Amino acid sequence: MREPRAAREQPPLTRARIVGEAVALLDEEGIDGLTMRRLAERIGSGVTTLYWHVDTKDDVVDLALDAIFGELPPAPPADTKWREAIAALLLDWRTAMLRHPWSAALLQRPTLGPNLLARMEFLQAALVRAGFTGDHLTAATWTLYNYLMGATVARAGFALSEEDREAAQRRLRDRSEEFPTLSANEYMLEDDWDGTFVRGLGYVLDGIAGAADQ
Repeated sequence: MREPRAAREQPPLTRARIVGEAVALLDEEGIDGLTMRRLAERIGSGVTTLYWHVDTKDDVVDLALDAIFGELPPAPPADTKWREAIAALLLDWRTAMLRHPWSAALLQRPTLGPNLLARMEFLQAALVRAGFTGDHLTAATWTLYNYLMGATVARAGFALSEEDREAAQRRLRDRSEEFPTLSANEYMLEDDWDGTFVRGLGYVLDGIAGAADQ
C-alpha cells in the first residue's frame, strides 16, 4: 500500500551540461580518463543519448578546452597600453591552464574554439598596436605563446616532492666543482613558479618592446 517513491529528477541533458561534466572528469582523471562511456555514467545517461548532443569524443574535448577559456575575466579594454594588456592576458591564460592542467597539452589541436581564438585575436591586436606587422608580428606572437606554453607545461608537469628536490640539491653540492653555478644558486630548491613566470615575462616583453622601437 506504500506510495511509490518519486524518481529523482535529473537536470535536462544539454550540451552545456555535458561539457561541464567533461571538464570535471578531465580535472579529476586527465585526458586518458575521458571516455564517452565514463562521461555517460557520470551524467547518468546512456552513451547513445550523448551522441544526440555531440558527434564525437573529439568534439567533447574541443568544447571542454574552449569552455575553460570562457572562465577567464574579460580581456583588458582595447585602449590599454599594449604591454600591460599582453601581461594581463597571459597571466589569466596561465591561471586557467594551471586550474585545468590537462588543457596545456591540447592547445595544438586543429579545432580552436571562439573563446581561445578571441584571446589570440587580442594578443595579435595588441602587438599590432605596438607596431608589429608581417613576419615580425608572427615572430612576436609565437615568442609570447611559446613562453607561456613552455612555462605552464613545465609547472603543470612538475612532480618532485620537497624531499626529492633537497636530495637532488645535495647531489649538486657534492659535485660542486663540476656544477659550481647550479650548486651555489640552489637550482633544485627554487620553487617560486609564479614570481619566476612574471619576471621572465617581463624579460620577454622587454625584448619585444626593444624590437618594436627599431
